[in-house]
Amino acid sequence: MKKLLLVRHAKSSWEHNVIDHERPLNDRGVSDAQTVSNRLKNDHLKIDLILCSDSVRTTSTAKTFISNLDLDKNILVFNHDLYDFSGSNLIQVIKACNNKVNNLMVFGHNHAITAFVNTFGDSHIENVPTCGVVQIEFNINSWEDLNKGKTVSTLFPRDLR
Repeated sequence: MKKLLLVRHAKSSWEHNVIDHERPLNDRGVSDAQTVSNRLKNDHLKIDLILCSDSVRTTSTAKTFISNLDLDKNILVFNHDLYDFSGSNLIQVIKACNNKVNNLMVFGHNHAITAFVNTFGDSHIENVPTCGVVQIEFNINSWEDLNKGKTVSTLFPRDLR
């Protein structure tokens, strides 16, 4: 059994004159990352590996979650291939995970996140919002064998307002 926790980065700011990759979180994004990650504390998540796009907004979101969930910073790996919007790189990165990893957390971008959860989960989600979290379980032993799984839970900032 493999468990995947997908997290779309929190809301980013368009107010800075920087390239897309360097956009920081805005105030709501910072607040949502705090609120959602603090709510996840109740779930006592066990995470073996955290993969994160190397963009500023995903990095900031991941660091907030790691801090609030008291996760080991040493299991965080940045991967530029996750700076992906179509979803094809996201699928390949997940399929390439070491099979010793049973509980994987991935921080990424839309449309890749929404496309992934609708392809591999069993619940249709129109749009995973910023700072949205979707957990999917797969009845597989190898990430390479990724196929349709069961959408176990969703947590969106609007659920906590």
